[in-house]
Amino acid sequence: MAPPRLPQSLAALVAALVCMHANMAATRVAATLWLLQNGYAEIWVGALLGLFGLGPLLLALWAGRQADRHGLQRPLRVAMGLGVLGAAAAWIHPNLASLAVAALACGGGLAVAIVAIQREAGHLAGEGGDLRRVFSWVALGPGLSNAAVPPLVGLLIDHAGYGWAFALALAMPVWAWLLTRNLPTRAPAAASEPPPPAWSLLRSPLLRRLLLVNLALSSCWDAHSLVAPVLGHARGYSAAAIGLILGSFAVAATLVRLVIARWAERLSERVALRAAMLVAAAGALAYAALPGVAGLAAGAAVLGLALGSVQPMILSLLHQVTPAARHGQALGLRMLMVNATTLFMPLLFGWLAAQVAPGAPLWLMALVVLAGRTMVPHEHAPSATR
Repeated sequence: MAPPRLPQSLAALVAALVCMHANMAATRVAATLWLLQNGYAEIWVGALLGLFGLGPLLLALWAGRQADRHGLQRPLRVAMGLGVLGAAAAWIHPNLASLAVAALACGGGLAVAIVAIQREAGHLAGEGGDLRRVFSWVALGPGLSNAAVPPLVGLLIDHAGYGWAFALALAMPVWAWLLTRNLPTRAPAAASEPPPPAWSLLRSPLLRRLLLVNLALSSCWDAHSLVAPVLGHARGYSAAAIGLILGSFAVAATLVRLVIARWAERLSERVALRAAMLVAAAGALAYAALPGVAGLAAGAAVLGLALGSVQPMILSLLHQVTPAARHGQALGLRMLMVNATTLFMPLLFGWLAAQVAPGAPLWLMALVVLAGRTMVPHEHAPSATR
């Protein structure tokens, strides 16, 4: 039986998310290479990359409030404006200051767009399988951008110059606007009083446990991103071989989301999440012992399948355990916590890899994921009113 056809409005949302992610990704790749080519030290590259994560930290909770208060269109326009501002600053006159503005604006704009689009997608879906299917499609957006944008930016820089790479980033929010400008605006129900702050959502034991599970799994993803190149370099593998290992992870993470979109009605979020966490923990424990490039690529693919399947399940459960009027706040809180750990967990992982062993970050995350598996809500846990 063929899977249900992707609704036109959801297709527009996913395409807009691809464009907004491409705005950030193209700016990040081009800005990084520009700094290196112009003689800046690696510490400046690291600082610039940190600014791409600082924007979401600053705007995540605000984005959630705006999405709950105004629906899709207003926060999405803000996101597009930030994306245009950042890319234009880099395109008009690239230097350290303008690239810092670009990193903050494009990173923050993507955060606002993700929260607004995820909230709208959740409200487009029905119960159960529809939520899982919808969020599988939404999760494909960043994966498609990550696969296509870096090679395209590299080609543009090599054959046309940095100006064209930043121009590509500048065009992406415009395309996102063209794709979504005719989507209907569904105003949220009027609230009798201002909603409580997003932090009050943490009073829900179900949401707390779900966010902790999400943090464990996203940190496991970050650990692999560090361990794969460190381990490959320690073994003397070429850059192409390390790229193949990382690519195996990305392809598997993308493909599993297509499978979820096809078979969503047959899946239970809680069962799938527990199974994914068990596979991820086993893969993380065994990863550093796998022989050769082929072994690490296979291990990366296993981790990619497990960790790639998580986001649709997490987002589906989040929408079930959070009141509908506060979905935006919950999504913003999730983004804030993930980006906060992204800032400091790589430092811990780097220290472990240097002081203990290249595979130590994944060993640690295997234990954390196994412990977090006990926090997955039970099959018959109560849900919030939609």
